[in-house]
Amino acid sequence: MVKEDRSTWKQKYTMRLAQYLDEYPNVFVVGADNVGSRQMQQIRLSLRDHAVIMMGKNTMMRKTIREQTTKNTNLEKLLPHVYGNIGFVFTKDDLSSIRDKLLENKVAAPARAGALAPVDVIIPAKVTNLGPEKTSFFQALQIPTKITRGKIEIINDVHLIKLNEKVGASEAALLNMLNISPFSYGLTILHPQDSGSCFDPAKFLLGVQRLAAFSLGISYPNQASAPHLVLGGFKRLLALAVETDLDFEQANTLKDPSKFPAAAAASTTAAPVKPAEPESDDDDIGDFNLFG
Repeated sequence: MVKEDRSTWKQKYTMRLAQYLDEYPNVFVVGADNVGSRQMQQIRLSLRDHAVIMMGKNTMMRKTIREQTTKNTNLEKLLPHVYGNIGFVFTKDDLSSIRDKLLENKVAAPARAGALAPVDVIIPAKVTNLGPEKTSFFQALQIPTKITRGKIEIINDVHLIKLNEKVGASEAALLNMLNISPFSYGLTILHPQDSGSCFDPAKFLLGVQRLAAFSLGISYPNQASAPHLVLGGFKRLLALAVETDLDFEQANTLKDPSKFPAAAAASTTAAPVKPAEPESDDDDIGDFNLFG
């Protein structure tokens, strides 16, 4: 098989990207950090017949997008987001369905030294499978432990790594020894563009929250406010059931606190209450004398 020269490959890449920009109205700008080739292949398979993924060098992407802006000025909105390890997911389907498919293709991964933590990592209190000879790892990280039946027991929950904090070598080694893979990686949605409109997910969520608050204030039902209105009505229905003979499943649980899991647990572990000793007049006189 004859390998294509670089100029031919660039030309074909540019033509394919230009075709996708012209053909597909919806696109996700996605981050591809920590996504391996095998995982990328799996993502492509899951999106088959629904979307196409386009990766490549940012310089080539920007050049092609600029050339296509003569046909579609909305493409200029993509340019500020073409930086770092990114790619495009093009689709004609609803963006929410493609988002769900992307989220389904995240895989668990161990913590690696030097990587930035995408989430907080908390080690729960538990008896581990590690012997006393591994105590030094816990001591180096100031994690309180004790030996239980020849195994190291973590006494309290430990917030080992914070969000966006760099993972240290000791933290990574400890998590690997505990067989904890705290992170999950996949294509990360950075910016969606729907029929020419490009928006930041965080700003969009803030807008939805403000819309819901405004709609609730004027009692106007819509997709943003309806869940809150239904929840508020259900709470009022529960309150009415508690004060009357209204009967339904959730209300029955509320009327019988002994059915609460916390109440059941407390009833089995509560210590006997010692009767209070009667107060004496001498105590009152002593207190009075202290301030008199």
